Amino acid sequence: MNNNQTVEKLKQMRLNAMANMHLQQIKNNQVSDITADEYLALLTDHEWEQRQNQKIDRLLRQAAFRQKASISEISYTEQRNLDKNMFTRLGTMDFMNKNENIIITGPSGVGKSYLAQALGHEACFNGKKVIYTNTARLLSKLKLAKMDGTYIKELKKLNRVDLLVLDDFGLQAFDNNAREALMDVIDDRYNQASTIVSSQIPVSVWYDIIGEGTIADAILDRIVNSSHRIDLKGESLRKGVLKSE
Repeated sequence: MNNNQTVEKLKQMRLNAMANMHLQQIKNNQVSDITADEYLALLTDHEWEQRQNQKIDRLLRQAAFRQKASISEISYTEQRNLDKNMFTRLGTMDFMNKNENIIITGPSGVGKSYLAQALGHEACFNGKKVIYTNTARLLSKLKLAKMDGTYIKELKKLNRVDLLVLDDFGLQAFDNNAREALMDVIDDRYNQASTIVSSQIPVSVWYDIIGEGTIADAILDRIVNSSHRIDLKGESLRKGVLKSE
């Protein structure tokens, strides 16, 4: 058996992790220490783990998170009004299996974006497609897409995402284009995929911010009724050393 040819064939089949592991085992003369079945399992597991890691890295890049965020680093101090049991359950990603939404509200700096991105990171680690975006920026992008004829394409792209994170919702007024685009996005995802909405604005004010009663009713009905609600309290975390929004 020509080991160099075996390694080259593995690489040509794009089994690079398996090829590198095989080459390492040959150089270290470790092949004879295990059975053929064990050796095959070793190579296969190494290739599988490498591909999983590459997939997660790709999903994280595509998500375009603003910051690294981890559920394990979240603070549950009493003044934050964040229920640890509730958020831990959300961290299992079961809400995505049920196509449920999450609404995170609270004043500036209390960590809304961090919580949303922590859940987004966890979704990526579970092999889910995520997009994180500023709400106003997304709606502006969709407005331009209407003008250049790529609107339907952009909507389909958003609809294929397992988890859409809309940050800073409601900071800018909604015009007709923004309302219609938001309605299209939310309607396409309704009962099909999960959305996380983060906002400084209380949900009770969203109706007036969106404007145009019929569309506002339709949007809120699809977002709010199937959502888990988190209303953060306390002072801005930017004043301290904790992870901030």
